[in-house]
Amino acid sequence: MTSRTTDHLPTDRDFPESFLWGAATAAYQIEGATGEDGRSPSIWDTFSRVPGAILGGDNGDVACDHYHRMPEDVALMKQLGFGAYRFSIAWPRVRPDARNPNRAGIAFYDRLVDELLGAGILPWVTLYHWDLPQRLEDAGGWLNRDTTDRFVEYALTTYDALGDRVRSWTTMNEPWCSAFLGYTGGQHAPGRQEGAAGLVAAHHLMLAHGRTIDELRRRGNADDRLGITLNLTVAEPFDASEPADVDAAERVDLGFNRVFLDPIFRGKYDEALLTDRDHHQWNGRPWHEVVRDGDLGVISTPIDVLGVNYYHGDGASGRPHPADQLLGSATPQPERPTVSPYPGGQDITFPRRGLPTTGQDWEIEPDGLTRLLLRLRDDYGVPPIYITENGAAYPDTVVDGTVDDPERASFFAEHLRATRDAMAQGVDVRGYFAWSLMDNYEWAYGYSQRFGIVHVDYETQERIPKSSAQLFSRVAATGVLSER
Repeated sequence: MTSRTTDHLPTDRDFPESFLWGAATAAYQIEGATGEDGRSPSIWDTFSRVPGAILGGDNGDVACDHYHRMPEDVALMKQLGFGAYRFSIAWPRVRPDARNPNRAGIAFYDRLVDELLGAGILPWVTLYHWDLPQRLEDAGGWLNRDTTDRFVEYALTTYDALGDRVRSWTTMNEPWCSAFLGYTGGQHAPGRQEGAAGLVAAHHLMLAHGRTIDELRRRGNADDRLGITLNLTVAEPFDASEPADVDAAERVDLGFNRVFLDPIFRGKYDEALLTDRDHHQWNGRPWHEVVRDGDLGVISTPIDVLGVNYYHGDGASGRPHPADQLLGSATPQPERPTVSPYPGGQDITFPRRGLPTTGQDWEIEPDGLTRLLLRLRDDYGVPPIYITENGAAYPDTVVDGTVDDPERASFFAEHLRATRDAMAQGVDVRGYFAWSLMDNYEWAYGYSQRFGIVHVDYETQERIPKSSAQLFSRVAATGVLSER
């Protein structure tokens, strides 16, 4: 495919006028109202009540109360000048028993879409952002192939309700987290620690994605933009002269990036995932026995756009390092047993590389985003890209009714420059969504990590745009990243 370049840009702009600017959220992280209007429990409702699973023992029962405060949140987006809003649908609201539509739950998203369009904001729907109905997990979850059938049914219910007004559809958000943090490492719901089960879950997630893309395209509008969002990294050896580190970086790339990129864009799995009998067994059998004839053809159904979530790169090592030299050591962790989310990856460590870090102790590596975008174009020939999540957690303080967060603002500016640099080299990037619109329930970290460009007081639910929101708003309005 031919990628657009930015050599047509006026000299006073960093981004073209057509570039899409927005912010993103996820249903369980902001909605609350977990027991209202027929919604059934999700795996996160269950997991958040497992002792020690969530830092502080928090849950998303109230979160940001977006379910009741949606109109004012949309008005805030309009005030900030966003052109788009990426949000997810709560599967347990739409099909609480995993089979029958729930009209009351669907009605909330119907109102949300109308509110957004009335404010001149493009709705960008994510069908799955990790909140599997608990009833389906009780039947095996993403280890059960039947879950792909239930997902397609749910997706079509949602599309039938909103497809007359929504043109942008994402099937899955970060299936790596759902599969490997959920079924191998146990850090995320449903909290299972079953080795290569993550590979089985990943396959079924991608199968559900491919089947859904095919079904939506059959019944959809020619203007629909159908895709998937992957969280991707730049995996490099901590010490390129150490064979163990080189091997560790290759395994991270395979088990984080290529496990999804290869089947989606090449219609195959890497041989290492198919031949490693030591680490890739599930229930005593090779994991890939779940792959049936025709599956990879379905998974590689062409998509219109690729969503890319990027937060940091990875300097991987296959050697032990002192605990205080490892990333994450400065951040409080949930009280769960530490299990690698990579099947057979217990020897992989991530030592500090001397880079600055966020408040969550994640390394800041904006040039990694440029390299990642170039790789996606050069190695996979991907369709147009949207940065669907990028952001950083820092502790915030309210002073005289304002929140100044220069570190987060700097993080955005650096990563927008990295995006612009990739575009200048011909990568077709068409939009950028900040993560997140507002502070929210941050999964296993509960409410201890703040990613929002809007501060939320969880006691009063007051929203206060931070200085990073003002930066983002200015860039969205002008297309200019820095003053000239």
